[in-house]
Amino acid sequence: MKLEVEQKYRIERPDELRRLLTHLGASFRPAVRQIDSYFNHPSRDFAQTDEALRIRTIGKRNFVTYKGPKLDSRVKTRRELEQPLADGAEAADRFCELLTALGFRATAVVAKWRASAEVDWRDTKYELAWDTVDALGEFLEIELVVDETERESAQTRIAALETELQCNSVERRSYLEMVLARGSNPRNSPAT
Repeated sequence: MKLEVEQKYRIERPDELRRLLTHLGASFRPAVRQIDSYFNHPSRDFAQTDEALRIRTIGKRNFVTYKGPKLDSRVKTRRELEQPLADGAEAADRFCELLTALGFRATAVVAKWRASAEVDWRDTKYELAWDTVDALGEFLEIELVVDETERESAQTRIAALETELQCNSVERRSYLEMVLARGSNPRNSPAT
């Protein structure tokens, strides 16, 4: 089974962080707008089980993603299953309608700009995401996708890169958790 091992950091010194990332060879692609519509299960509360179900829209492309519970408290490690959906707003709306018909409840929308990059450091290729999240600010995510047997090694490698980049503000909460903690109803916000 593949696991997503990632750590998220609040960006406090963007210019310094960009300099360090550039020095390591990271070249960020242009940022793309991502709109994530989250749903809660009809018979169990994903906030209690630490799971997530979302429809992600990137331009015309749509994906449905399930994220399982976090597997440890050090680095966010969880199973992630993602499946592409048909392209276009109508396809995303129809899938939202299908989920609602099955009893799922719309929870929140998280909107962000994401610039992605890869960095090859110490014989490991890391996926990076520089996110500017509406109403939350800027974050860096460092991610590795590994087999279950490589989980601890991936956590150690991410911690080493964290030290190299001087990332001190670890954020364990998901963007959804942060949006919900703000207490607004982002489900009614325009997703632009």
